[in-house]
Amino acid sequence: MSTEPETTQDAEPGTPGADTAAGAPEPTGEHVDRADARSGAGDLAEESDASGEEDASGGEGTDAGDGKDAEGGEGGAQVSEAAAELAAQRVERERIERRKAEKRAPIAAGGKLSGTAADLLAAVRAVESGEKPVATAFQEPDPAPRRAAPEPVRRPQPVPAPAAPAPGAAPEAVAAVRAVLAGAGAPEALAASVVAVLGEGAEDRLREDPWQLLRAPGVRPEQADGFARALLGAECGPDDERRGTALTVWLLEQAAVAGHTALDAPALTAALSQRSVPDPDTAVQNALAEGEALVFQDALDSAPPAPAAQDETEEPEERPVRVLIGLERYALAEESLADGLARLMNSVPKEDGSAADWERAAASAPRAAGELVRAAGTNGLILHTGGEASRSEAAALLHAARELGLRGWAAAHTSGGRDDFAARTVRHDRAEDSADRATVGAATGAATVAGLLSGAEGPGRDADGALDLDVLVVLDAPQLDVETAAMLVESLPDGARLVLSGDPGVLWSAGPGRVFADLLAARVCPQAASRTPDPGPIGELVSGIGIGELNQVEAPGKEVVIVPVRDAGEAVHRTVQLVADSVPRAIGIPAEQTQVITPGHGGAAGTRALNAALKERLNPGPGRFGGFDPGDRIVHSPATGRALPGRVVRADAEGLHLDCSGAPVVVPKERVEQTVRHGWALTAHQAVGLRWPAAVVVLPGDAAAALTRPWIYTAFGRAERHLSVVQGVEQALPHAVAEVSQKPRTTRLQALLKAQTPTVDPTIRVRHGEPP
Repeated sequence: MSTEPETTQDAEPGTPGADTAAGAPEPTGEHVDRADARSGAGDLAEESDASGEEDASGGEGTDAGDGKDAEGGEGGAQVSEAAAELAAQRVERERIERRKAEKRAPIAAGGKLSGTAADLLAAVRAVESGEKPVATAFQEPDPAPRRAAPEPVRRPQPVPAPAAPAPGAAPEAVAAVRAVLAGAGAPEALAASVVAVLGEGAEDRLREDPWQLLRAPGVRPEQADGFARALLGAECGPDDERRGTALTVWLLEQAAVAGHTALDAPALTAALSQRSVPDPDTAVQNALAEGEALVFQDALDSAPPAPAAQDETEEPEERPVRVLIGLERYALAEESLADGLARLMNSVPKEDGSAADWERAAASAPRAAGELVRAAGTNGLILHTGGEASRSEAAALLHAARELGLRGWAAAHTSGGRDDFAARTVRHDRAEDSADRATVGAATGAATVAGLLSGAEGPGRDADGALDLDVLVVLDAPQLDVETAAMLVESLPDGARLVLSGDPGVLWSAGPGRVFADLLAARVCPQAASRTPDPGPIGELVSGIGIGELNQVEAPGKEVVIVPVRDAGEAVHRTVQLVADSVPRAIGIPAEQTQVITPGHGGAAGTRALNAALKERLNPGPGRFGGFDPGDRIVHSPATGRALPGRVVRADAEGLHLDCSGAPVVVPKERVEQTVRHGWALTAHQAVGLRWPAAVVVLPGDAAAALTRPWIYTAFGRAERHLSVVQGVEQALPHAVAEVSQKPRTTRLQALLKAQTPTVDPTIRVRHGEPP
């Protein structure tokens, strides 16, 4: 990728490039301004010719001054031409003789090796002599990067500080683990994280079971095997029971990272076989016997009901079941969540007025929200589905509850979602004039889920430890993972009303589980399905994607623009040009209000490459503190699944000072590398729950396999006024919209809910402007 100088005439939104101008067919769903395409073809060609001039001017020019000695003499007495020729021949003969002598001399094995070759030779000699391998023998060599195009020039980054010990961990425990790791050739930097997951007795646990190293973040099975070989020697083997148990737990943890709360038993044993476990069934049984995992049997929905027994001596036919294996923490969270939801559904709502009062509140609410208000009057749990426009219905419900004297609150997944909801419930000038966001949140009843649970936001808790409220509306409900949802439901008092509101078409939670989707599928509570459409061409485009159609929409104000690109390098260049020049000039949206969204972090057009190019253009600097400078746009991830956009304010001895949606955050120096990234470009998972005036979605050619309908739906829906799509995947885009759904997750919540509560079908559908 390159950061070529950019023109100001060829990147107008709506100018897709020379290919479209030449008459290439438009992909399905693209809106292209043909007049702009024709007028921009010549400019785009000029821009392509100018690409790389900056890089071409540099390069290998550092030897230009070395020629002065070649032409000049020594400055001493002049010699004849014949004498000079003889002297030169003598010098050449001496050089040849020295070279022959070096070849005949014995060569010390490995004496002139360096780098990886030297490390490998040292490891071989250590094994032959019975010594322990060197540290580098444990580490895997970094694979050579594969790039579709050169990346932009990056500034030197400081060496990251080693990880700090876990809070409360004794320094002597970390030192003891560090000694064990060093003795076996493992990286000593793992010591702090090993103590964090294994506790104070980590040293003894590692010596007794070296595969416990797999519990540390980032350690892979082949690395744990090398560590075990170094500690156990000849006793180490692939059939070791400790290895089978550790790999079983590791596979379940990897499944949780992918969103599963459990795994089918056949899938788990197959994965163990791929990891060279000789007897996978025994490995799973050992993990179950030691309490490292739990086994469950869920009845299959597709199985027909068992027939009644003909007489007392005849046993009924057993119903087929699905055997699942899961970790205890996620099993307990799902069971606790199912119990809590059943409690809310079965408890009588608090005395808060007569049914006539709720009916009057529903009648006075906007038509699109009336049925939602009416359902909340008599039910403890309601599901509310809809796009961004449906948030006004949730706001109307909260307003009605407060008018009835109830303590109503709303909780969003992100601070941006919280602020947007607060702006819907009060006048915009009030929200903007108030410098104290906590005051605005308290006045409007808006908080974040994390702030509500921690007590930093919201109504606080009563004497029994429950949240001091009567009605809770959870926005961005698809982002609730099973553990967060369980904590939230456990915190609600008996008789409280819980309304889960969100768009079922967006990406699921970053953590394990699919709470909102499981509740919708279980059909155990009322569902209010809003039909209030999102306005404008972007809303029309996104609504079509939600049902699997990539439609061509009319965008007279260039609300939707497609920018075709040939490769990842051009994608980066065009993205920078759009953010820094074209969108601000043609649409009137400044660069700081435009968000770039791309499928992944790596690759030639991932977030790393795009952020490097955008920083170079929008906020160049040396990156003195972990690669960051004051004014940099960042995203802070204090925990898995949480992404807080913000800006760098300054850096000092305390750490990196950030401003995240008005809230000051200080990230310690040792945590910067793990929790802070540049934020001009995000992934769709990081952007879900947030919206910006303009969004530039980058789809490089190598991202075609990663595209799904929920990903596209989420990414395109982040734009409010303008959407630019830098398109390099061609027909893979409509194919993904029409045929590629979200990757399934294995969970137990739906089966648990059906076992506890009867299935109901009181679905409420409200179409804007029509009677229900």
